[in-house]
Amino acid sequence: MLGAMSQVAGRRTSYPDYLAMEGGSLDKHEFCDGMVIAIAGGTLSHSLLKTNLTVAVGSALRGRPCRPFDADLRVRVPATTLATYPDLTVICGPPERDAEDHEAAVNPTALFEVLSKSTAGYDRGEKFDHYQQLPSLQQYVIIDYTRPHVDVYTRLPSGGWERRGYGEDQRVPLPSIDVELSVAEIYSGWAEVRDEESAKA
Repeated sequence: MLGAMSQVAGRRTSYPDYLAMEGGSLDKHEFCDGMVIAIAGGTLSHSLLKTNLTVAVGSALRGRPCRPFDADLRVRVPATTLATYPDLTVICGPPERDAEDHEAAVNPTALFEVLSKSTAGYDRGEKFDHYQQLPSLQQYVIIDYTRPHVDVYTRLPSGGWERRGYGEDQRVPLPSIDVELSVAEIYSGWAEVRDEESAKA
């Protein structure tokens, strides 16, 4: 859970205290089980992937009942106490607010995370475990940071999850929000920015 994120304090904090701190902070923090975790900024290539993703999904949803929300939206998992900021959230129908936190939504239909070197394990593992406790969530979409590749986890009628991967020349069907994305569009310009970063490292 650490890496791009670091624990702010060693002692446990109440959720109201977390909200008070978050309201007066210029930085974002994740909350889970009384712990407050600082979320660091990303790289240029990470930012580009997030922007491309948000534009692609937003354009596809224009005029439809499902609405996209960028990383400014806090999502709460009441069953586990997690409060976090997904890279992109899609909610179909009216947003439902958390009982303790009017600014946090609890009913995402689809969640999207752009991986980074320091958060990949967390996003694929523990964070996804939290997300699965959201009854409304139908699909979880992970954007790889090392290659043009998208993984989609879809909730099955049995309650389990099915994973499917999509490569550079493929399209990604997301029936939960009635959208199909182009992997190439998500990664447009990414290779050039990544190579520039590598050259300056």
